[in-house]
Amino acid sequence: MSTPTQRHPGTSQRRVAFATVIGTTIEWYDFFIYATAAGLIFAHLFFEPAGAQIGLLLSFASVGISFLFRPLGAFLAGHYGDKIGRRAMLVLTLALMGASTTLIGVLPTYETAGVLAPILLLLLRIIQGISAGGEWGGAVLMAVEHAPMDRRARAGAYPQLGVPLGMLLASGMMALMTGVISPGEQFMAWGWRVPFLLSFVLIVVGYFIRRSVDESPVFKEIAQKKAQTRVPIVVLFKKHWLLVLVAALIFAGNNAAGYMTTGGFLQAYMTDPEGPVGFTRTQVLLAVSFGAVMWFAFTLLSGVVADRIGRKRTYQIGFISQLLCIFPLFWLVNAASLPLLYVAFALFAIGLGFSYGPQAALYSELFPASVRFSGVSISYAFGAILGGAFAPMIATALVQATGGTTAVGWYLFALTAISLAAVSMVRDRSGIDLGIGNQAEQEVGALVFDKRTAGQPVPQDAL
Repeated sequence: MSTPTQRHPGTSQRRVAFATVIGTTIEWYDFFIYATAAGLIFAHLFFEPAGAQIGLLLSFASVGISFLFRPLGAFLAGHYGDKIGRRAMLVLTLALMGASTTLIGVLPTYETAGVLAPILLLLLRIIQGISAGGEWGGAVLMAVEHAPMDRRARAGAYPQLGVPLGMLLASGMMALMTGVISPGEQFMAWGWRVPFLLSFVLIVVGYFIRRSVDESPVFKEIAQKKAQTRVPIVVLFKKHWLLVLVAALIFAGNNAAGYMTTGGFLQAYMTDPEGPVGFTRTQVLLAVSFGAVMWFAFTLLSGVVADRIGRKRTYQIGFISQLLCIFPLFWLVNAASLPLLYVAFALFAIGLGFSYGPQAALYSELFPASVRFSGVSISYAFGAILGGAFAPMIATALVQATGGTTAVGWYLFALTAISLAAVSMVRDRSGIDLGIGNQAEQEVGALVFDKRTAGQPVPQDAL
């Protein structure tokens, strides 16, 4: 008998893929516009009284603070996503992100509103974090649960493409403003607001696209059988807390490495007029845009590879590549050569793509259907806190303390090694039936040291 994830024709799957890519691209465009602005101008516009160095740290701290609220978004979206459906949460999180981003575009700066300006900025950044925490789980489940069994990794890579596409759109828009439309003082005066205000138009487009997609077939089956879990989060942590921890650690290394660029650290480091590199804003933004294109390509490729050799092996290839490229990334950046900077971003994109593309399929296959939205969302949110939340701030502090980037390299190397160890602890479950009827098999065996089988009862203190 065919599973629920095999009943949908190609047209429906293409519509789902398009909707998840468009939605996540818009969501992450909003997120990265903030991170880019934090690295380039927010220290001056909102935290200027603190001084240049402390102001930059505070600016990056405002990037990180939103991550602390991602679990709240994951808890809320996971709870209702497991109870009322995936699609409703996707539409809600998209609207929430768009509203907060647009409002940032009309905020007064410290010069005109004093301390009220950074307070309002932080409040809107918190709303962005809540939205981002709920967005990812719904997007990947819509993609993976609609896909046929042998194409789940490829389908799951589509919402992952929203991250490099969002970064490409954000960096490209910022480069357009700094280099063409509002160069120099015009960018500081008003040009920086335009990318934030553009979010309103993008959200309207994304809203109608997402509304056109059918609900996940797995959740339809859950609702039809009235098999919703009353309090999914309680069940998740009671039975699968260790799996949540391991899954979070898998994401930490990739997220920290990715946030060297998406979080604004390298943008700030390379455009510092007193630093060793000294590129212009537009030069760096164009290079980051190129890096996003390469990240996109390797993320898409990793989905194809993961369907052929498995999610776990693809991840291991990605993390090993990332380990090998961390120090060369900084060596090439510090060479202060634009061609070498492009080479650095291209090399680094291999590991980033291969350790990000398979994530949707891997996470979806780890957690049981009844708590899957909660499981993937909360694991992703905790992994983001452990990895990317304060990575730009930590990296900036390490550079200020040591005068170089070697310590930053060791910081990323350690997190990547931890993630490699964590992914080696999970069992590759490619091809497992994701439907609610296979809940018993889904409940056990996700970790390599969990020897239980579907026929055995799950004890109260189970993994």
